[in-house]
Amino acid sequence: MKINLKIKACLIVAFVFFSMQCFSQRTETNFNNNWSFILEDNTTFSAKDFDASSWTVLDVPHDWSFEKGVRDGGDQGQGGGYHDGGIGWYRKSFNVKKESLSKINYINFDGVYMNSEVWINGIYLGKRPYGYISFRYDISKYLNEGQNTIAVRVDNSLEPSARWYHPCGIYAAVRLIQVNPSHIAPNGVFVTTPKIEKSQATVSVKTAFVNASEGKTCKTTILSSEGKVLKTATQKIKDSESTINLEVANPKLWSPETPNLYKVITQLVDGKKIIDQVETTFGFKTVKWDTKTGFWLNGENVKLKGVCEHWEGGPVGGAWTKPMLRWKLQSLKDMGINAIRPSHNPTPPMFYDICDEIGLLVMDEIFDGWHKKAPQDYGAQAFDAWWQRDMTEWITRDRNHASIFVWSLGNETHSDIAPELVKLGRSLDNTRLFTSGAGNSEDMDIIGVNGGSETQSFLENKTFDKPFISTEAPHTWQTRGYYRTQTWWRDNALPGTYELPNLTEKEIFFYEGINPKNWKNRKQCFNSSYDNATVRISARKNWEVMRDTPWHSGHFRWTGFDYYGEAGLVHGGLPFNLFMGGALDVAGFKKDLFYFYQSQWTTKTMLHMLPSWTHPRMEKGTVIPVWVYSNADEVELFLNGKSLGKDKPGTVWNEMQCEWMVPYEEGKLEAVAYVKGKEVKRTAFNTSAQPSKLKNTITKLAAEDSFRASYILTSEGIDANGNLFPYAENKVYYNLQGDIEKVSIENGNPIDPTSRTKADYRSLFFGKVRLFLEEKSAAKNASIITAAILGDKALYVSNEISIDAQQIALFGKSKFSDFEILYTVNGDNPATSGIVYKKPFTVLDGTTVKAVVKQNGKVVLTMEETFGKNEGLFWGDEHSAAMWVGRGVNIAAEEGILEGDAVVSDAAHRYKGSGFVRFDGKEGAITFYQENDGEAGDYSIRFRYMHNNEGKLHPMKLFVNDEYIRTLEFPSTGDWEKEWKFVPTIIVLKAGANNIKLQTNGESGPYIDELFVD
Repeated sequence: MKINLKIKACLIVAFVFFSMQCFSQRTETNFNNNWSFILEDNTTFSAKDFDASSWTVLDVPHDWSFEKGVRDGGDQGQGGGYHDGGIGWYRKSFNVKKESLSKINYINFDGVYMNSEVWINGIYLGKRPYGYISFRYDISKYLNEGQNTIAVRVDNSLEPSARWYHPCGIYAAVRLIQVNPSHIAPNGVFVTTPKIEKSQATVSVKTAFVNASEGKTCKTTILSSEGKVLKTATQKIKDSESTINLEVANPKLWSPETPNLYKVITQLVDGKKIIDQVETTFGFKTVKWDTKTGFWLNGENVKLKGVCEHWEGGPVGGAWTKPMLRWKLQSLKDMGINAIRPSHNPTPPMFYDICDEIGLLVMDEIFDGWHKKAPQDYGAQAFDAWWQRDMTEWITRDRNHASIFVWSLGNETHSDIAPELVKLGRSLDNTRLFTSGAGNSEDMDIIGVNGGSETQSFLENKTFDKPFISTEAPHTWQTRGYYRTQTWWRDNALPGTYELPNLTEKEIFFYEGINPKNWKNRKQCFNSSYDNATVRISARKNWEVMRDTPWHSGHFRWTGFDYYGEAGLVHGGLPFNLFMGGALDVAGFKKDLFYFYQSQWTTKTMLHMLPSWTHPRMEKGTVIPVWVYSNADEVELFLNGKSLGKDKPGTVWNEMQCEWMVPYEEGKLEAVAYVKGKEVKRTAFNTSAQPSKLKNTITKLAAEDSFRASYILTSEGIDANGNLFPYAENKVYYNLQGDIEKVSIENGNPIDPTSRTKADYRSLFFGKVRLFLEEKSAAKNASIITAAILGDKALYVSNEISIDAQQIALFGKSKFSDFEILYTVNGDNPATSGIVYKKPFTVLDGTTVKAVVKQNGKVVLTMEETFGKNEGLFWGDEHSAAMWVGRGVNIAAEEGILEGDAVVSDAAHRYKGSGFVRFDGKEGAITFYQENDGEAGDYSIRFRYMHNNEGKLHPMKLFVNDEYIRTLEFPSTGDWEKEWKFVPTIIVLKAGANNIKLQTNGESGPYIDELFVD
């Protein structure tokens, strides 16, 4: 038998290192499975012999806040998308063999949010306040032969503890690491590449040891990405450390395009016995920052095409598994990004592993603030006592990753402590530079600027004496499937903005998620997908200026994915519970913005057209801007077979899309892309009838490391000819069969109150919804039954209703049998009084259709759908939202953080939003949150109030960012029922996050309705 010599060599190397690993005695055990959990608090829960058999058994990662879902009045407030906090406990029992008692045993947590405390066999180990850091405890001396129990208390009772949604619980992997008493220290290997040339590179491996007495040696081996041994060296250990330098010939460089990785095997050797071994992945790359020319990677001037990304978001809250996280990061990579900024905290290690592998540069960030920003955040609770320890863990843990190219120490924060952070950082890693997102630039190596970097005056007039990067820009909003031709500014048109003209003289689209009469404020609209909803700049203009400005190193747009939380900032608060600044929504559906970036940042031919060509309420002949994003040479547009001409994608911002002004008529709209005169791609929209079928598609995400495989089931509402009905809003129901668990159902809808985790259905949002699943342990087979009562919710297109049910195999052998569908239209129970569904039927306005799906005589799905002219999306006209034109930014008092005896009430008239705040003769305070994406400066504000205490001024103290500003007086308005007036003042808002607090001053306070920022 012949065997390829290269394969043979790799097999030999693999065998050698497998043998070494067997003798090295280091073992890492997956500790993710079979935890017991309870969302309560009791001191007895930490006891060794406590009976937790009544608790819920689950696997981690786990996020109880996401599982509980959105709640009006949720502890986390608008910043956390109205999710809750609370206190939860986890317990896990495990067996220890007698021979393990002579070892060192570490329990390692990759992430627990927050204020975690850990007990082993009832013995207290310690506390870790920061929710975004890895940590471990040496539990060796507390272990017993046989059964042992670990208990973890997680305390999120103080809320809000972040300015965005945060997870609650053990949201990342847990491992039990067993080593010899003499071993390589945790985070003890530091690999650097001090010299990189084309023909040769130097690799320096510095290793720290625990209990490594004289006479032991360190052996270091470098492997290629194919597993080939490149170099080996041995050194005697001195003072519990070793530094070994090795040379590698013809190094393959790491970059986003070529993510070449190498591996260092570090071994602790006693005589001929290997007693510990650690594998470290690294890469060769050169990084240079230049004030005039920006960022250089491997000798090439590169623009950083990045996104900011919270750890939380998408369909899992904060409980990402590795297959799901890889799907998320690869989706962003497919858009064309080359960089990512985890905002505003470190992530679990697997994030950086994936970035290493797929090729994403990482701006690794440690803190949001160096002091309080959210009322109960890490800055308020623990920063002063813990920042050094947390920062040391962060850098020593992450510094070997090829993907990490710069350290970021904070975000929109300012403090005299900045030089101390930089100093500590440099002592831990002097191979990378330090920056921050708009914080203490004078102390940083690189100037990072957030929203202020997207103004015209900044981009055209700024000069720097240091390299610059736009750490958070642009800020634009898009709701998938929603369009407006009129430009929308989050804070009205601000000074210093680039021109962003309306696309048509008058608005032509008139649908909304909420009737404008019921908006709390002008922000409660959806946001247009034409790239014309923004704070200061469009995505297209920002890219043009960044691309053409040499000193501009690049940007991290806010954000890649939509995320839960900050729902009041842009979108006005409940019922909005998420933030729509992403290029993909929280279900991972790609928005039009995704394709814009893909057209600019990728080379594989792509073609994307917008908007849809189904506009049932639009008058024929209405002129619609039709855009096509493409990186082809030119694009031709056809309507019902007739050419409307060709257009070429340009380099100027408003020419980056091919554009036609097309009078609307039903039919087929088709775009054809050409390269060098030859057709390379085409895409088309057909005007759709009402939805009558489900189109279901399965995506499998392969298992990796200790995480089981995941599945994504995408459901779309299509008409009889297979066309997507872009306004489909019907509920899609799911029944899971076999060895599969539901993670969530997500549609991207920011105002859908349906539980993502508890309900067995979710509505289509602009035609689409997704079910996210994970295999159970030792899974053998699974399938999904899915069904929907389909039709136009408003009965405008048609009053014909269809019912579709399907069974979809996921894996293994599932038993399939035919369905029986029964329905009623009169309110009766379809299981007992239903009509057998055989073909579509018609309904009247206001009809509720009930249906059941039976399989083998058993009801597997129970469904309900109401149809009528007042159902679903609001359809209005050009005057529907006129009442909100020109209104300033208003922040509802009932959305603020209340203290003391301040309470929410609706017992009055003419208030705005869902209520107001009253004090009833008692004392209290309201804290409003306002994000300032521009420069610090003076702002006019007004408080809307009411009271009828004649002669009373109800003085209230005004604080801005915890600093007392002045005392405001509130004269009588003449009524306690409906006479609202304003008290104006001027304050200074800093760039970034601001807290505005109004506090009673011993004489109670009036009704407070809103804060206006004019």
